Amino acid sequence: MRQIVVRQVERPVSGGEDEDLWWLCSSLGIGEGRDVDRVASRVLFTLLDHQSRERGLTVDTIAQDLDVTNSRINHHIRNLIDAGVVYRQKRLIYLRGNSLQSMVREIRKDILRILDDVELTAAEIDKAFGILRK
Repeated sequence: MRQIVVRQVERPVSGGEDEDLWWLCSSLGIGEGRDVDRVASRVLFTLLDHQSRERGLTVDTIAQDLDVTNSRINHHIRNLIDAGVVYRQKRLIYLRGNSLQSMVREIRKDILRILDDVELTAAEIDKAFGILRK
């Protein structure tokens, strides 16, 4: 099951690169809730830090960079995959779309596909209840 979270969060006015990254993560529900150490956001930052030099990272590399256990990194990687932010190919973890802008575009396409399906189902339910379209 895919869970895409999008929140309307006020963007920092004078934010620099780091503040903008935290805002982006917060807007996508990354590093929220029980993730008090913001490991999920830090995984994303690590992938970004290595993006220009390497295409993908192993869980071991991410865990070493963040000084976090592999099992904890794997947990957050699964959640990031479900959110459509990263993907796993063999033993490597990649930022989806190879840039943040591409990643957001891919998430947008996912959301539109989901909403198209929801709208179609809503129309079928309306029809079953005799509700006319407006």
